[in-house]
Order: sequence, then structure tokens, then C-alpha cells
Amino acid sequence: MSFLTVISSGDLAGHVDPARLDPAWVVCDCRFSLSDTAAGEGAYRAGHIPGARYAHLERDLSGPVSAGSGRHPLPERARLTEVFGRWGISVRTQVVAYDDTGGAFAARLWWLLRWLGHERVAVLDGGWRAWVQEGHPISTRIPSVHPALFEARSPLVQEVGASEVAAALARHDICLLDARAGARFRGEVEPIDPVAGHVPGAVNYPYQENLTANGRFKSAAELRRALERRTAGFPPRQVVHMCGSGVTACHNLLAMEIAGLVGSRLYAGSWSEWICDPARPVARGGTEGDR
Repeated sequence: MSFLTVISSGDLAGHVDPARLDPAWVVCDCRFSLSDTAAGEGAYRAGHIPGARYAHLERDLSGPVSAGSGRHPLPERARLTEVFGRWGISVRTQVVAYDDTGGAFAARLWWLLRWLGHERVAVLDGGWRAWVQEGHPISTRIPSVHPALFEARSPLVQEVGASEVAAALARHDICLLDARAGARFRGEVEPIDPVAGHVPGAVNYPYQENLTANGRFKSAAELRRALERRTAGFPPRQVVHMCGSGVTACHNLLAMEIAGLVGSRLYAGSWSEWICDPARPVARGGTEGDR
């Protein structure tokens, strides 16, 4: 059985028994903090799911920042292919990604693998918190990994750039969903980027709305109702997701896949790229979020 969206701790546990790790499965620890970029790796070394590799958001899952790029540009496909091969991922591998923030960073790895054509990847539902609370084994051993031949294939997901977003918004051809918290979307606060606000015409859908109080994804039916309401009749292929830097937007993409709303796209540069060009318009307030 393949897992393509989310997986429970119980379903994962049988494949990561410390006494006999399943060689067909690779687990990636994606814990990360934007305010302390070493914290996630420190938490990994203190304890992780047995056999897990550590996936650093900026070192492994992003490309170098340049003038005009967002804070977490997509890596070059060739470099990302090398990273996945080094982690022992092949075309036959079932990959599971987890973090301690409801999947906010794990969903980035899920999307990147699909971007390189790898379908068998899922996010651990409830993440590290669920794993620990359910009493599953924890290891401090850094695994010895046998590299594999990872072959990039045709993308299963699509990304768009700033010019395409601007043109589609002008034609009213897309629904642009912004995954940031409401206060950031409205421009009331901006703790990370130098300009506050949002892309004119965007709709606010904070990624946290995908989760229950215990940090697990809501049911497919609940997600579908909420997402169809926010996208206001746009079909999935006309929905584009963004956030601050193209990371948490992947959480909304994952939620749409869980809900059976297949084919939405990622504006990978997101807000931090949009504001690099002062000619691009900026909106503030909540009007665009009331759809």
C-alpha cells in the first residue's frame, strides 16, 4: 500500500522498528524554526523517529537566495535530485516527512518530491507530537544511509512565477490563496518581511485552518467544504497557493489533495519575492479575504 498524502503514526510504526528498519521506507525529519535555524537539527539530534534523516529547510529544501528571489527559492532540480539520492530515496521508496508544527515544513518536502515526479510520499499526521504521545520508539542514533539512484521524472505538481500570477489576476483567471496568518495578510504586523500586506486580489486561508486542535488534518469532507468556500467556485487548476516564502503554502496544496481537489499550483516565490519589485502593487486590510 502506498501513502500519497498523509499517514498515521500507527501505519508508520511497523516500518521503523529500531530492530528491523524497512529498507523500502525513508523518513525525513523536517523540524525547523525560522527564528532559530539551528533549532530543528538540534531537536533531531536530541531524539527522532528511528532511521530518520534530517532535512534542513534552507540547506536541503531551498536554493540560494538572490536579488529578486523570495526567502526560500526552489532548489535546482539537479541538486535536489542529488540530495534525495544521498538520503537513500529511489523510485520505489515510500517517503514519510514529519515536523512539530502540524506539517508546515514537512509539506514542503512532500511538494518537492512530487515536483520531481515522486508520488510515494506522505506527511505524518500529527507529526512529532502524535508520535511521542502514542508512545512510539525514539532514537538518537544518526542512521548510516546507503545512497540510492534517485531519478527525477515529469512533475506531478506545477509552480508559477510572479508575472504569471499578476497576469492571471488581471484576467480574473485564478484564485490566489495566501496561507499566512490573518494579521500578516492584512498588513497589521509583519515580523519577517520588509513590507506588510498582500497581493491585491488574494484570498486569505491560513494553513492552520486545515488542522484540528490536536494538530491533525481535518477530514477530507471538512477540508473540501472549507476550501471550496474560500476558492469561490474556481476549479482546482485555477487555484494558486502562496504564503511568505513558498513553504507553508504547500500545506494548503496538501490539504486540497486530501480533499480530492487535485491540480492546484504553487507560487513558489510568494510574498517575499513579490515585494522585491517595488512596481508590484500591495494591498492592506481585509477586503480580499472576505470572499
